[in-house]
Amino acid sequence: QPPAWPPNRAQHRIGPTTRGVHHARAKDTHMLRRPARDLTRTFTRTFASSSSSAPRVSIERAADGVATVTLGRPEKLNSLDIDMFRAIRSAAVELAEDKGVRAVVVHGSGRAFCAGLDVKSINHPLHARANGRELLDRPDGAISNLAQDVCYLWRRVPAPVIAATHGVCLGGGFQIALGADMRIATPGCKFSLMEAKWGIIPDMGATVVLPELVPKDVATELIMTGRIFDGEEALRLGLVTRLAEEPLAEARRLASEIAARSPDSTAAVK
Repeated sequence: QPPAWPPNRAQHRIGPTTRGVHHARAKDTHMLRRPARDLTRTFTRTFASSSSSAPRVSIERAADGVATVTLGRPEKLNSLDIDMFRAIRSAAVELAEDKGVRAVVVHGSGRAFCAGLDVKSINHPLHARANGRELLDRPDGAISNLAQDVCYLWRRVPAPVIAATHGVCLGGGFQIALGADMRIATPGCKFSLMEAKWGIIPDMGATVVLPELVPKDVATELIMTGRIFDGEEALRLGLVTRLAEEPLAEARRLASEIAARSPDSTAAVK
């Protein structure tokens, strides 16, 4: 059962509790119907050491059922700190439960889609151990952990998910985009699975998703080298659906077109 929403509240916020999550809603609203789909909901995740209370991820719903998910850490090229991981997971879970959503567009604010893991933040001496546990812990019965949820959970959304990428789409950011059903990129967008440079593998989802999109030898080469390539090559390899100078506008146009079709049909195709 999707969470209910306060009838007079346009925003939904998620902030810290003992588990890092709470729903800002009145106790007696659990049987209320959802408000119109053109409201904006904002997910805010704050860790104890966070210096900013700005939302990490926002969701804007349009009247046609298209939800636009915005990664909101532009000063850091939307890199993934623990707050961003939590917020992306919560956004994906929320959209998966919302039967009013017909299509989803995911994009990054500012100059980039996502520059990947914020290593300095995740490995901060005061929080590295707790961050590692939270990212890698997989509850009993779950398919993925928090680090993998930001890629995998987009596949659990019944509606089609379109990633609109620009600037850089690196490491964990690339894996978020790979979790989408379609990807629209600028010709000059820079892609890379950079984990090999750190002595690790891209196990946030790329090791599963990448071989579905390209031949195994191509996936192996990209993972082993960690090389950077642009949107033009990504299109040739089959890693992006199409190129556009304005990928967000094109993704929204495509999402609106799909949203006008039968939601049962699109969910079945997915």
